[in-house]
Amino acid sequence: MNFQAVRSIYSFEMARFFRTLSQSLISPVLSTSLYFIVFGAAIGSRIDEIDGVSYGAFIVPGLIMLSVLTQSISNASFGIYFPKFLGSIYELHTAPVSFVEIVLGYVGAAATKSALIGLVILGTAEFFVDFEVLHWGAMLAFLALTCISFSLFGFIIGIWSKNFEQLQMVPLLVITPLVFLGGSFYSISMLPPFWQTVTLFNPVVYLISGFRWAFYGTADINIGISLMMIALFMFVCLGIIGWTFKTGYKIKT
Repeated sequence: MNFQAVRSIYSFEMARFFRTLSQSLISPVLSTSLYFIVFGAAIGSRIDEIDGVSYGAFIVPGLIMLSVLTQSISNASFGIYFPKFLGSIYELHTAPVSFVEIVLGYVGAAATKSALIGLVILGTAEFFVDFEVLHWGAMLAFLALTCISFSLFGFIIGIWSKNFEQLQMVPLLVITPLVFLGGSFYSISMLPPFWQTVTLFNPVVYLISGFRWAFYGTADINIGISLMMIALFMFVCLGIIGWTFKTGYKIKT
């Protein structure tokens, strides 16, 4: 394992994050704060409790997931797309660096950025609503698994994309709607039986449900199933990335 290569890629990506701190950190925090103001304070005061939790506190895990998922994908996809766009990715091919070390560097940095944003939003939420975290270990584990798995997914998108439009298409047109329809602002038990069944095909439901369980001990889906779905998604992404580097799909051409 070439740890120097991993550290170099990781340090470069983290340095880019801190150079653009207003866009990378402040912007998602401000946008999430607006959700807390509108849904938590204004609308939440008019809605009854859900599963014994005030509405403002109920939406905290969903809003954190919304930011973490989009930021994980964006950070990882831009991280690998720019070397392709500039042509510097060929330097990685000629250097004594394996695809494992490349993935560790780029995905590790993207996951770290997303986790930092998630923790900052968690701290920001305390200014707007009262909530508590019952299972800190499970919360941090879910946060880490989500950041890593969706950073891997973003890495795949960055390799697949031919232009900036494709780079933004999946987060905007796929991930964001899935999060909104995945129980971020409501419990899926509130839906009619037919739509409850349809919602189970949304993979984001398992993330939000497991993450909310870590906060309040209540979940729409069994915690074991949520963990299994996250692990399955992660291994699928790893398999696709391994195949991509083995075949050179959209990397060596």
